Parts: sequence; structure tokens; C-alpha cells
Amino acid sequence: MKRNAGFTLIELVIVIVILGILAVTAAPKFLNLQGDARESTLKGMKAAMESGASMVYSKAVIAGKETTASSTVSNGSSTIAIVYGYPAATSAGIGAVLDFSPTDWTAAVSGSSYTLQPVNAPSGCVVTYTLSATSGSRPTVTAVTASSCS
Repeated sequence: MKRNAGFTLIELVIVIVILGILAVTAAPKFLNLQGDARESTLKGMKAAMESGASMVYSKAVIAGKETTASSTVSNGSSTIAIVYGYPAATSAGIGAVLDFSPTDWTAAVSGSSYTLQPVNAPSGCVVTYTLSATSGSRPTVTAVTASSCS
């Protein structure tokens, strides 16, 4: 008598269904793609703010305006407000340096800080540009950690 060795179709279907249920319930715990994407976006915007501020400061030094409390420098087709050579913490300052879409980012000005937040992101998920009030002090750019953006 010949004996068949193998799995029946029902056994295979049951195993596939169980694996599917495990994948659906376990995958979101291991994959936090949205939070990782927000964190990467914030790091990119932080780098853009830092390099933009450095480039504007270089233009201000060349123009001899790095010791002036309030002035402007030209950036091709636009004029950028500066404070001691660095872009001011306003939309006419660092906001004019950055190339971002208002439909993707929300900007806010508070005192000497300029804050950008991705649209539809949690409230703590921001990049902040803080301008020092003294001559020659670099602005501080901070981005939040991944826990605030999840």
C-alpha cells in the first residue's frame, strides 16, 4: 500500500490564516514608519536652518553687517532681515531663508524663537530656531526626539 506524506489543503490554509493574524497584530509594534519619517523630516529641517543661518552670516560678514543689531542682506531675489549677522527669528528672517511649503509646515514666532511644525503632527513635534541677542552668538536650533513625534 502506497502512503502519501504531506499536508492537506485545510492544514495549509489554517497555517496561513494564523500567520496572517500574527502579522497584522505584531507588525505595527515593530514598524513605526510614521514616527521615523517625522523625526527624519525634523532633522532635515534642523540642518536646513543651521546651514541657512551660516550662509546668511557669511553674507553679512562680507557686507560688514555682523555687528549691526538690525539690518538686511540680499539673497538673490529676496531680502533677509538679520540680527547681528544671523537671520532674525521671523518670517522675514529665517523664514525667508528656508524653502518650505506652508501647506506642509506651520510656522510660529514667539519672542526670539521661530518654530516650525509639520502639519498633522503631534503638538510636541517641532523644530525651533532661537536667536541670541548678543553679537557673534550663533542661533540655537533644536529638534524634538522621536517620542514626541510618534
